[in-house]
Amino acid sequence: MFYRLLSTMLNAWMGIVKGVGVLEKQEKNPVFKQMLNVFIVELREWKTLSECLELYPNSFSDAEVWVVQSGEKTGKLNSVLTGLAEQTEKVSSISAKLKSAMMYPLMIMIVVWGVIFVMMTAVVPKLLEIFEDKSTLPWSTKALIAVSDIFVNYWYLIIIAVILSIVLIWSWRKTSSWKYNFDAFILHIPIFGPVMRKVVLSKFARIFSWLISSGVSVVESLKIVSDAVGNEVYRQRTLLLMEDVKWGMKIWESLDGDKLFPDIMIQMIQVWEQTAKLDQTVIKIADFYDEQVDNTIGSINKLLE
Repeated sequence: MFYRLLSTMLNAWMGIVKGVGVLEKQEKNPVFKQMLNVFIVELREWKTLSECLELYPNSFSDAEVWVVQSGEKTGKLNSVLTGLAEQTEKVSSISAKLKSAMMYPLMIMIVVWGVIFVMMTAVVPKLLEIFEDKSTLPWSTKALIAVSDIFVNYWYLIIIAVILSIVLIWSWRKTSSWKYNFDAFILHIPIFGPVMRKVVLSKFARIFSWLISSGVSVVESLKIVSDAVGNEVYRQRTLLLMEDVKWGMKIWESLDGDKLFPDIMIQMIQVWEQTAKLDQTVIKIADFYDEQVDNTIGSINKLLE
């Protein structure tokens, strides 16, 4: 909303300081309102908008800063902000859909574990009272009895095991291999892994297209994209791609045969890289994967229901 409204004001020939001032007065969020106050002070001291955004790296990504900076240099800040608003909305939308798709099975699992706990501690012990000779019961029923006994008599061991698991995972998170291994695991989860892969590819393509179309160099764009995709496996692969491009290799040549990038994506990049329309192609790839994610998430939700 900040990008879109500011773009509208600039299109109406309103100065940027006055435009930010109007947004500051209307802003309800106290944190963002304070940020806009700082923007006004900095802009009055002849700082640029991109320099203001750099003051808050946790709120504004490097890609956004570079795109705004390119708009300032070319004198097309209003149109750049409009495009940035549209692309930011699409990236946020696809991320929100992924989170909502993940929340549904997570809530189901929580309910299932709650039901299991109640069954093992309250229901099964009552049912077992009707059996006089438990030695004649089938093995599956005996296994159920053993599990119920663990829940009833050794519940504290279950709690200790859960706490130890959390501590071990927390300790692992501090290691250098955690992020890469965890993200690699996420990409290989059945059903959700392919969805996550498409979301990452969509972010890769969309942010890369923003930067290229805004006049940022390919090497610098890849560096920024590597931090923006949100997956360590793709981040490291993008950095390798950046090094290959530095040495004069074509993007499609570096990606050719890599399982992280589908053949259709590599072929489209190859064709349009040869026709010098890379930014137009990459944004079409992003739209394609956005549609794929929408369809897949819709199917997953129906199956879960």
